[in-house]
Amino acid sequence: MVVKSDGSTTYLAPDIAYHLEKYRRGFKRIVDIWGPDHHGYIPRMKAAIKALGFQEDSLSVLIVQLATLYRSGQVVSMSTRAGEFITLREVMDEVGKDVSRFCFIMRRTSSHLDFDIDSVKKESSENPVYYIQYAHARVWSILEYAKKAHLSAKFDSKLLKEPEELEVMRILRQFPTMVILAGKVLEPYVVLQYLQDVASAFHSFYNKHRVVSDDLDLTKSRLVLVDCVRIVLANGLRLLGVSLPKKM
Repeated sequence: MVVKSDGSTTYLAPDIAYHLEKYRRGFKRIVDIWGPDHHGYIPRMKAAIKALGFQEDSLSVLIVQLATLYRSGQVVSMSTRAGEFITLREVMDEVGKDVSRFCFIMRRTSSHLDFDIDSVKKESSENPVYYIQYAHARVWSILEYAKKAHLSAKFDSKLLKEPEELEVMRILRQFPTMVILAGKVLEPYVVLQYLQDVASAFHSFYNKHRVVSDDLDLTKSRLVLVDCVRIVLANGLRLLGVSLPKKM
């Protein structure tokens, strides 16, 4: 029911109008993000869309779960009824935009999130945003250092045969597939987890092998590999709306 007996409209009416306006503006697919207590609302909205003459599957609804904030190991108490809550803006002001964005997309949309404010501030491998951004900054450091070498050697992929090098190449080639998958399932965490794998493979390679050495041919080949890591990390971070630090 959209119109009550007294002539006033129900809360469903403005939602129908909102979606109709979307279709009239030319959108072919609509993605809504709703809270965890709105499961029962999905069939009604899809029925309304069908009644308007549009395909039900043109609307996708993502149900997000609640997030629990922790500080000093304790749950941060919040109550909407009592007017006690911490806004996302306050969280961003304290931990930064990049960390906030990372933390909210590091799990499936349907998964509950425990947001530990203290731990996400740490500059360690336990912090996913630091771990990935540090890999990007480390690559820039290598490339800047290598500029002094004035290499004239040519890239030769056959020189990249160490297990760590092969692992980096194996993961890098998966980037287009991961982006397509994330788009299909509407889950940005797929890209974030992939970038963690890229960073992990790169750190493992860097810790075991010198990139710039007396072997100019090998150096050139490894520099190309490292630059490919930079490109993939940069493109992935841009997709997630996260900054690309050159120094950390």
